[in-house]
Amino acid sequence: MKKIIITGGAGFIGSHVVRRFVKNYPDYTIINLDKLTYAGNLANLKDIEHSPNYRFVKGDIVDLEFINNLFEQEQPDAVIHLAAESHVDRSITNPLEFVMTNVVGTVNLLNAAKNIWKGQYDKKRFYHVSTDEVYGTLGDTDMFTEQTAYDPHSPYSASKASSDHFVRAYYDTYGLGTVISNCSNNYGSYHFPEKLIPLAINNIKQGKAVPVYGKGENVRDWLWVEDHARAIDVIFHKAAAGSTYNIGGHNEWKNIDLIKLLCSILDKKLGREAGESAKLITYVTDRAGHDLRYAIDAAKLKNELGWEPSITFEEGLEKTVDWYLTNEQWLNDVTSGHYQDYYNEQYTNR
Repeated sequence: MKKIIITGGAGFIGSHVVRRFVKNYPDYTIINLDKLTYAGNLANLKDIEHSPNYRFVKGDIVDLEFINNLFEQEQPDAVIHLAAESHVDRSITNPLEFVMTNVVGTVNLLNAAKNIWKGQYDKKRFYHVSTDEVYGTLGDTDMFTEQTAYDPHSPYSASKASSDHFVRAYYDTYGLGTVISNCSNNYGSYHFPEKLIPLAINNIKQGKAVPVYGKGENVRDWLWVEDHARAIDVIFHKAAAGSTYNIGGHNEWKNIDLIKLLCSILDKKLGREAGESAKLITYVTDRAGHDLRYAIDAAKLKNELGWEPSITFEEGLEKTVDWYLTNEQWLNDVTSGHYQDYYNEQYTNR
């Protein structure tokens, strides 16, 4: 039986990964380690929280003593590391918080794994989940590959680039069985509504202004979160130690075109006249250090491990809109802050 610690498992991407592993691998023990910051929501995992192969542990990866004790006690066979501060705007306001979680926290996990896996590095796995933002920005036609030089432009991307380098250094220096993936922008269910797509859906639904940075010309490659979780599954089980894979959705969209598509979808689903929601679009001052274009070349992942996206962006976006319209209680709990009571209500008296 494999025991896997998944960090950040109460977050957006992490909850999808936890759910997939719990459901698809009943012979694995999945330990969800999460600090439950504002972005962590255990209600994301209501459907599997009582599964016999799942446990939640509340803790901070920056707390070295806690991490060392946890690893000594649990003796995990693998780590899938998703815990991170991830919102670029917040990194501009408070970069040190991103350094502590994304860099120091990652090194703490690497050290704990190194200490308990001595002599078994080739049989263990440390999977670090990262971002395409470490590569910087692109011109009109080129794409990020696994060989693209790092050129981070925000405190967030700089912290993730640093953590990537540490993970590679632990493979090169100690032989720790590490793998890294760098993904494009994710979208889908359970996404905290500070991010572009869920924020826009919620604001359009409520008739509020939909903010768009600058002129909305920034281009992003969008990856359906369930496809990302499937890619993590494939890489975790099949990738060679020391390898890196880019994960992309093959969906490049300008922000303004994405928002207009969302407006069109919601006009139909909410019974509004065509073009009504688009009147809510409001252009705001651009974000500092805002990269113009990201685009992922995921050919290596397809050619070597057989993964590719399962749906188009239009299909995934419609599924996403339907989920948010159907799960009003989840959205209301998040926007009101009530979701932060879920841990105390469901876990503290167990």
